[in-house]
Amino acid sequence: MSVLNEISTFLQQGRAPKVKELVSRALEEGYAPQDILSQGLLDGMNIIGEKFRNNEVFVPEVLIAARAMNFGMEVLKPVLVAAGVKSAGKACIGTVKGDLHDIGKNLVKMMLEGKGIEVIDLGTDVDAQTFIKTAIERDCKLICCSALLTTTMGAMKDVVEAAKAAGIRDKVKILIGGAPISRDYCEKIGADIYTSDAASAANEALAALAV
Repeated sequence: MSVLNEISTFLQQGRAPKVKELVSRALEEGYAPQDILSQGLLDGMNIIGEKFRNNEVFVPEVLIAARAMNFGMEVLKPVLVAAGVKSAGKACIGTVKGDLHDIGKNLVKMMLEGKGIEVIDLGTDVDAQTFIKTAIERDCKLICCSALLTTTMGAMKDVVEAAKAAGIRDKVKILIGGAPISRDYCEKIGADIYTSDAASAANEALAALAV
């Protein structure tokens, strides 16, 4: 088994210190940083993402796999930056104004990072202007909004309207999700992407950034 396969395997098992050790070893053995990222770390997260989508693993397994990926990235990120390897794009993510729930948001964030997307996490209770200001200042091509409550989901429309008012609506894609959200609601408020689970959200986000 190659060291890249080992990285993928141990990441799926959530073996964080082992992943960190193997990433260091792969660099010492002369593997390209981009290959370590795509064939090792991202490969492992993609497999976990698919298993999560198919209900073969659950939130705790995703969280420990993501932790293992972060351990590996501690070693790899400075080398990737030095090598000039670009991320797949930038996204900002947050739970909308009035909503303090963050498990779904955190899960999507991890899945996005697992696709090589750079994510700016705005936290919870985020107002529309903060989403827009961040997107402009940090050159995010994707805004991701989460809501768990029917009483807060209306704030997603505020984000869409604020993007129009700021003149960036044609430059950014807006992804929405959460328990009360549906594809119909996405279309009704003029957002771009809705998915029912975190793994699908990451796939759609990557496709949107590639356009």
